[in-house]
Amino acid sequence: MKIQDIQAIQLLLSTPKKIAIIPHRGPDGDAMGSTLGLYHFLLKNKHHPVVVSPNEFPDFLAWMPGSETIKIFEKDKQNCTQILEEAELIFTLDFNALHRTGEMEHVLAKLTAPFVMIDHHQKPDDYAVVTYSDTSFGSTCEMLYNFISHLGKKEDIDKTIGTCIYTGILTDSGSFRFPKTTGTTHRIVAELIDLGVENTEIPSLLFDNSSFGRLQILGRALQNMKVITEHKTAYTTLTQLELNSFDYVKGDTEGIVNYGLSIKGILFTAIFIENKEEKIIKISFRSQGDFDVNQFARDYFNGGGHRNAAGGKSEVSMEETIRKFEDLVTKLSI
Repeated sequence: MKIQDIQAIQLLLSTPKKIAIIPHRGPDGDAMGSTLGLYHFLLKNKHHPVVVSPNEFPDFLAWMPGSETIKIFEKDKQNCTQILEEAELIFTLDFNALHRTGEMEHVLAKLTAPFVMIDHHQKPDDYAVVTYSDTSFGSTCEMLYNFISHLGKKEDIDKTIGTCIYTGILTDSGSFRFPKTTGTTHRIVAELIDLGVENTEIPSLLFDNSSFGRLQILGRALQNMKVITEHKTAYTTLTQLELNSFDYVKGDTEGIVNYGLSIKGILFTAIFIENKEEKIIKISFRSQGDFDVNQFARDYFNGGGHRNAAGGKSEVSMEETIRKFEDLVTKLSI
Protein backbone atom coordinates (compact mmCIF):
# COMPACT_ATOMS: atom_id res chain seq x y z
CA MET A 1 0.00 0.00 0.00
CA LYS A 2 1.07 3.57 -0.63
CA ILE A 3 2.00 5.67 2.40
CA GLN A 4 -0.65 8.28 1.56
CA ASP A 5 -3.34 5.56 1.37
CA ILE A 6 -2.34 4.15 4.75
CA GLN A 7 -2.49 7.64 6.26
CA ALA A 8 -5.88 8.29 4.64
CA ILE A 9 -7.29 5.04 6.08
CA GLN A 10 -5.86 5.77 9.52
CA LEU A 11 -7.58 9.16 9.45
CA LEU A 12 -10.88 7.66 8.30
CA LEU A 13 -10.73 5.10 11.12
CA SER A 14 -9.46 7.51 13.79
CA THR A 15 -12.95 7.86 15.32
CA PRO A 16 -15.75 5.27 15.69
CA LYS A 17 -17.94 5.11 12.59
CA LYS A 18 -20.93 3.32 11.11
CA ILE A 19 -19.30 1.23 8.38
CA ALA A 20 -20.87 -0.86 5.63
CA ILE A 21 -18.82 -3.75 4.22
CA ILE A 22 -19.86 -5.16 0.86
CA PRO A 23 -18.88 -8.34 -1.02
CA HIS A 24 -19.78 -9.04 -4.64
CA ARG A 25 -22.99 -10.74 -5.69
CA GLY A 26 -22.76 -14.50 -5.23
CA PRO A 27 -20.07 -14.24 -2.54
CA ASP A 28 -17.46 -17.00 -2.53
CA GLY A 29 -14.98 -17.99 0.17
CA ASP A 30 -12.67 -15.05 -0.51
CA ALA A 31 -15.48 -12.50 -0.52
CA MET A 32 -16.95 -13.93 2.68
CA GLY A 33 -13.56 -14.33 4.35
CA SER A 34 -12.41 -10.80 3.58
CA THR A 35 -15.66 -9.07 4.53
CA LEU A 36 -16.09 -11.02 7.76
CA GLY A 37 -12.39 -10.68 8.62
CA LEU A 38 -12.68 -6.91 8.19
CA TYR A 39 -15.96 -6.92 10.16
CA HIS A 40 -14.29 -8.53 13.20
CA PHE A 41 -11.26 -6.24 12.89
CA LEU A 42 -13.44 -3.11 12.86
CA LEU A 43 -15.53 -4.38 15.78
CA LYS A 44 -12.32 -4.86 17.73
CA ASN A 45 -11.43 -1.24 17.02
CA LYS A 46 -14.74 0.11 18.38
CA HIS A 47 -16.44 0.79 15.04
CA HIS A 48 -20.00 -0.21 14.11
CA PRO A 49 -19.65 -2.41 11.01
CA VAL A 50 -22.35 -4.27 9.09
CA VAL A 51 -21.75 -6.65 6.20
CA VAL A 52 -24.40 -6.18 3.52
CA SER A 53 -24.36 -8.89 0.86
CA PRO A 54 -26.20 -8.34 -2.42
CA ASN A 55 -27.70 -11.84 -2.19
CA GLU A 56 -27.52 -15.06 -0.20
CA PHE A 57 -24.20 -16.76 0.42
CA PRO A 58 -23.69 -20.54 -0.01
CA ASP A 59 -24.69 -22.87 2.81
CA PHE A 60 -21.20 -24.36 3.00
CA LEU A 61 -19.92 -20.96 4.23
CA ALA A 62 -22.58 -20.48 6.90
CA TRP A 63 -20.25 -21.80 9.63
CA MET A 64 -17.94 -18.78 9.30
CA PRO A 65 -17.73 -16.60 12.42
CA GLY A 66 -20.10 -13.66 12.09
CA SER A 67 -22.01 -15.02 9.09
CA GLU A 68 -25.25 -14.86 11.07
CA THR A 69 -24.94 -11.05 11.27
CA ILE A 70 -24.79 -10.53 7.49
CA LYS A 71 -27.68 -8.55 6.01
CA ILE A 72 -29.02 -9.75 2.65
CA PHE A 73 -30.05 -6.94 0.30
CA GLU A 74 -32.34 -9.10 -1.85
CA LYS A 75 -34.28 -10.29 1.21
CA ASP A 76 -34.66 -6.91 2.95
CA LYS A 77 -34.06 -4.06 0.53
CA GLN A 78 -35.61 -1.36 2.71
CA ASN A 79 -33.54 -2.09 5.81
CA CYS A 80 -30.33 -2.68 3.85
CA THR A 81 -30.80 0.55 1.91
CA GLN A 82 -31.16 2.42 5.20
CA ILE A 83 -27.97 0.81 6.54
CA LEU A 84 -26.08 1.84 3.42
CA GLU A 85 -27.45 5.39 3.44
CA GLU A 86 -26.55 5.85 7.11
CA ALA A 87 -23.02 4.47 6.71
CA GLU A 88 -20.21 6.98 7.22
CA LEU A 89 -17.67 4.78 5.40
CA ILE A 90 -18.08 1.95 2.90
CA PHE A 91 -15.63 -0.87 2.18
CA THR A 92 -15.98 -2.96 -0.98
CA LEU A 93 -13.99 -6.19 -0.99
CA ASP A 94 -13.16 -8.75 -3.69
CA PHE A 95 -14.67 -6.73 -6.55
CA ASN A 96 -13.75 -3.49 -8.30
CA ALA A 97 -16.86 -2.37 -10.20
CA LEU A 98 -20.20 -1.55 -8.59
CA HIS A 99 -22.18 -3.53 -11.17
CA ARG A 100 -20.78 -6.68 -9.50
CA THR A 101 -23.35 -6.07 -6.73
CA GLY A 102 -26.31 -6.50 -9.08
CA GLU A 103 -29.41 -4.54 -8.13
CA MET A 104 -27.62 -3.00 -5.15
CA GLU A 105 -25.52 -0.93 -7.57
CA HIS A 106 -28.34 1.61 -7.91
CA VAL A 107 -28.21 2.34 -4.16
CA LEU A 108 -24.42 2.40 -3.94
CA ALA A 109 -24.08 4.80 -6.87
CA LYS A 110 -26.10 7.45 -5.01
CA LEU A 111 -24.21 7.33 -1.71
CA THR A 112 -22.07 10.26 -0.59
CA ALA A 113 -19.99 8.45 2.04
CA PRO A 114 -16.38 7.67 1.04
CA PHE A 115 -15.58 4.24 -0.40
CA VAL A 116 -12.48 2.11 0.23
CA MET A 117 -11.72 -0.71 -2.22
CA ILE A 118 -9.63 -3.78 -1.41
CA ASP A 119 -9.41 -6.10 -4.41
CA HIS A 120 -7.12 -8.21 -6.60
CA HIS A 121 -8.94 -8.17 -9.96
CA GLN A 122 -7.86 -6.34 -13.11
CA LYS A 123 -8.97 -2.88 -14.27
CA PRO A 124 -10.59 -1.34 -11.15
CA ASP A 125 -13.24 1.34 -11.56
CA ASP A 126 -12.61 4.78 -10.06
CA TYR A 127 -15.22 5.06 -7.29
CA ALA A 128 -13.13 4.86 -4.11
CA VAL A 129 -11.20 7.51 -2.18
CA VAL A 130 -8.68 4.77 -1.39
CA THR A 131 -8.10 1.97 -3.89
CA TYR A 132 -5.92 -0.89 -2.67
CA SER A 133 -5.77 -2.93 -5.86
CA ASP A 134 -3.06 -5.45 -6.68
CA THR A 135 -3.45 -8.27 -9.20
CA SER A 136 -0.30 -10.01 -7.99
CA PHE A 137 -2.22 -11.35 -4.97
CA GLY A 138 -4.03 -14.66 -5.19
CA SER A 139 -6.80 -13.55 -2.83
CA THR A 140 -8.38 -10.48 -1.29
CA CYS A 141 -7.94 -12.17 2.10
CA GLU A 142 -4.16 -12.11 1.73
CA MET A 143 -4.49 -8.41 0.90
CA LEU A 144 -6.63 -7.91 4.03
CA TYR A 145 -3.83 -9.43 6.12
CA ASN A 146 -1.44 -6.88 4.57
CA PHE A 147 -3.99 -4.08 4.97
CA ILE A 148 -4.29 -4.69 8.72
CA SER A 149 -0.52 -5.04 9.03
CA HIS A 150 0.11 -1.77 7.15
CA LEU A 151 -2.20 0.00 9.60
CA GLY A 152 0.09 -1.12 12.40
CA LYS A 153 -2.62 -3.41 13.79
CA LYS A 154 -1.20 -6.84 13.04
CA GLU A 155 -1.52 -7.77 16.71
CA ASP A 156 -5.31 -7.47 16.31
CA ILE A 157 -5.38 -10.53 14.07
CA ASP A 158 -6.68 -13.25 16.37
CA LYS A 159 -8.10 -16.73 15.77
CA THR A 160 -11.47 -15.37 14.63
CA ILE A 161 -10.05 -12.89 12.11
CA GLY A 162 -7.42 -15.45 11.12
CA THR A 163 -10.11 -18.07 10.43
CA CYS A 164 -11.82 -15.70 8.00
CA ILE A 165 -8.55 -14.79 6.27
CA TYR A 166 -7.43 -18.44 6.06
CA THR A 167 -10.73 -19.45 4.47
CA GLY A 168 -10.38 -16.92 1.67
CA ILE A 169 -6.75 -17.76 1.00
CA LEU A 170 -7.53 -21.49 0.93
CA THR A 171 -10.48 -21.21 -1.46
CA ASP A 172 -9.08 -18.62 -3.88
CA SER A 173 -5.71 -20.38 -4.12
CA GLY A 174 -7.34 -23.69 -5.09
CA SER A 175 -6.06 -25.19 -1.84
CA PHE A 176 -2.64 -23.57 -2.47
CA ARG A 177 -2.32 -24.97 -6.01
CA PHE A 178 -2.81 -21.85 -8.14
CA PRO A 179 0.19 -19.91 -9.55
CA LYS A 180 -0.22 -16.83 -7.33
CA THR A 181 0.36 -18.90 -4.21
CA THR A 182 3.75 -17.65 -3.01
CA GLY A 183 6.14 -18.33 -0.18
CA THR A 184 4.66 -15.26 1.51
CA THR A 185 1.21 -16.82 1.22
CA HIS A 186 2.43 -19.89 3.10
CA ARG A 187 4.21 -17.78 5.72
CA ILE A 188 0.97 -15.88 6.39
CA VAL A 189 -0.93 -19.16 6.65
CA ALA A 190 1.69 -20.49 9.08
CA GLU A 191 1.18 -17.43 11.30
CA LEU A 192 -2.59 -17.97 11.21
CA ILE A 193 -2.20 -21.62 12.21
CA ASP A 194 0.02 -20.52 15.10
CA LEU A 195 -2.87 -18.29 16.24
CA GLY A 196 -5.06 -21.38 16.51
CA VAL A 197 -6.79 -21.41 13.14
CA GLU A 198 -8.09 -24.94 12.55
CA ASN A 199 -6.28 -25.76 9.32
CA THR A 200 -7.47 -29.39 9.32
CA GLU A 201 -11.10 -28.64 10.22
CA ILE A 202 -11.73 -25.76 7.80
CA PRO A 203 -11.06 -27.73 4.57
CA SER A 204 -13.45 -30.39 5.83
CA LEU A 205 -16.15 -27.78 6.49
CA LEU A 206 -15.64 -26.34 3.01
CA PHE A 207 -15.17 -29.43 0.87
CA ASP A 208 -16.38 -32.52 2.75
CA ASN A 209 -19.85 -31.35 3.72
CA SER A 210 -21.76 -32.01 0.51
CA SER A 211 -25.45 -32.82 0.28
CA PHE A 212 -26.54 -35.79 -1.81
CA GLY A 213 -28.05 -33.33 -4.27
CA ARG A 214 -24.75 -31.53 -4.70
CA LEU A 215 -23.00 -34.81 -5.55
CA GLN A 216 -25.76 -35.64 -8.05
CA ILE A 217 -25.30 -32.22 -9.69
CA LEU A 218 -21.55 -32.90 -9.96
CA GLY A 219 -22.29 -36.27 -11.51
CA ARG A 220 -24.62 -34.74 -14.08
CA ALA A 221 -22.09 -32.02 -14.93
CA LEU A 222 -19.42 -34.66 -15.52
CA GLN A 223 -21.84 -36.63 -17.70
CA ASN A 224 -22.54 -33.48 -19.73
CA MET A 225 -18.85 -32.64 -20.21
CA LYS A 226 -17.55 -32.36 -23.76
CA VAL A 227 -13.90 -32.30 -24.80
CA ILE A 228 -12.57 -30.46 -27.86
CA THR A 229 -9.21 -32.22 -27.95
CA GLU A 230 -7.69 -30.37 -30.88
CA HIS A 231 -8.23 -27.05 -29.09
CA LYS A 232 -7.26 -28.29 -25.61
CA THR A 233 -10.70 -27.30 -24.31
CA ALA A 234 -13.38 -28.96 -22.18
CA TYR A 235 -16.76 -27.58 -21.14
CA THR A 236 -19.93 -28.69 -19.44
CA THR A 237 -23.48 -27.45 -19.02
CA LEU A 238 -26.21 -27.53 -16.40
CA THR A 239 -29.77 -26.51 -17.28
CA GLN A 240 -32.26 -25.11 -14.81
CA LEU A 241 -34.31 -28.29 -15.17
CA GLU A 242 -31.29 -30.41 -14.21
CA LEU A 243 -30.53 -28.20 -11.20
CA ASN A 244 -34.15 -28.33 -10.02
CA SER A 245 -34.31 -32.12 -10.36
CA PHE A 246 -31.49 -32.44 -7.82
CA ASP A 247 -32.86 -29.89 -5.31
CA TYR A 248 -30.20 -27.30 -6.12
CA VAL A 249 -29.24 -24.81 -3.44
CA LYS A 250 -26.82 -21.91 -3.80
CA GLY A 251 -23.22 -23.09 -3.83
CA ASP A 252 -23.88 -26.58 -5.22
CA THR A 253 -22.02 -25.83 -8.46
CA GLU A 254 -18.98 -24.27 -6.76
CA GLY A 255 -15.73 -25.73 -8.07
CA ILE A 256 -17.23 -27.94 -10.79
CA VAL A 257 -15.55 -25.89 -13.52
CA ASN A 258 -12.12 -27.02 -12.29
CA TYR A 259 -12.73 -30.67 -13.17
CA GLY A 260 -12.13 -29.99 -16.86
CA LEU A 261 -8.53 -29.03 -16.15
CA SER A 262 -7.90 -32.44 -14.57
CA ILE A 263 -8.14 -34.00 -18.05
CA LYS A 264 -4.74 -34.66 -19.61
CA GLY A 265 -3.91 -32.08 -22.27
CA ILE A 266 -6.74 -29.66 -21.40
CA LEU A 267 -5.71 -26.04 -20.83
CA PHE A 268 -9.08 -24.24 -21.08
CA THR A 269 -12.37 -25.21 -19.44
CA ALA A 270 -15.80 -23.68 -18.88
CA ILE A 271 -19.14 -24.37 -17.27
CA PHE A 272 -22.44 -22.93 -18.48
CA ILE A 273 -25.23 -22.78 -15.87
CA GLU A 274 -28.76 -21.76 -16.78
CA ASN A 275 -30.55 -19.32 -14.46
CA LYS A 276 -34.18 -18.94 -15.54
CA GLU A 277 -34.99 -16.37 -12.85
CA GLU A 278 -32.28 -13.96 -14.03
CA LYS A 279 -32.76 -14.99 -17.68
CA ILE A 280 -29.04 -15.60 -18.19
CA ILE A 281 -26.51 -18.34 -18.69
CA LYS A 282 -23.92 -17.90 -15.96
CA ILE A 283 -20.43 -18.88 -17.13
CA SER A 284 -17.19 -19.70 -15.33
CA PHE A 285 -13.86 -20.04 -17.15
CA ARG A 286 -10.58 -21.57 -15.98
CA SER A 287 -7.24 -22.03 -17.72
CA GLN A 288 -3.74 -23.30 -17.17
CA GLY A 289 -0.64 -21.61 -18.52
CA ASP A 290 -0.72 -18.43 -20.58
CA PHE A 291 -4.25 -18.45 -21.98
CA ASP A 292 -5.99 -15.34 -20.58
CA VAL A 293 -9.59 -16.20 -19.67
CA ASN A 294 -10.05 -12.74 -18.18
CA GLN A 295 -9.62 -11.17 -21.61
CA PHE A 296 -11.72 -13.89 -23.24
CA ALA A 297 -14.58 -13.24 -20.80
CA ARG A 298 -14.33 -9.47 -21.27
CA ASP A 299 -14.25 -9.70 -25.06
CA TYR A 300 -17.08 -12.16 -25.62
CA PHE A 301 -19.19 -12.78 -22.51
CA ASN A 302 -19.58 -9.47 -20.62
CA GLY A 303 -17.34 -10.64 -17.79
CA GLY A 304 -13.83 -10.64 -16.41
CA GLY A 305 -11.67 -11.73 -13.51
CA HIS A 306 -8.13 -13.09 -13.49
CA ARG A 307 -5.81 -14.48 -16.17
CA ASN A 308 -6.59 -18.08 -15.17
CA ALA A 309 -10.02 -17.69 -13.56
CA ALA A 310 -12.88 -15.53 -14.79
CA GLY A 311 -16.62 -15.38 -15.18
CA GLY A 312 -19.17 -14.06 -17.61
CA LYS A 313 -22.77 -14.32 -18.73
CA SER A 314 -24.89 -14.80 -21.81
CA GLU A 315 -28.42 -13.49 -22.35
CA VAL A 316 -29.33 -15.87 -25.16
CA SER A 317 -30.35 -19.53 -24.90
CA MET A 318 -28.03 -22.31 -23.79
CA GLU A 319 -27.93 -23.67 -27.35
CA GLU A 320 -26.97 -20.30 -28.86
CA THR A 321 -24.40 -19.69 -26.12
CA ILE A 322 -22.72 -23.05 -26.72
CA ARG A 323 -22.67 -22.50 -30.47
CA LYS A 324 -20.98 -19.14 -29.95
CA PHE A 325 -18.46 -20.64 -27.52
CA GLU A 326 -17.57 -23.56 -29.79
CA ASP A 327 -17.15 -21.22 -32.75
CA LEU A 328 -14.82 -18.98 -30.72
CA VAL A 329 -12.78 -21.94 -29.48
CA THR A 330 -12.03 -23.08 -33.04
CA LYS A 331 -10.37 -19.70 -33.66
CA LEU A 332 -8.23 -19.67 -30.51
CA SER A 333 -4.54 -20.39 -30.25
CA ILE A 334 -4.14 -22.25 -26.96
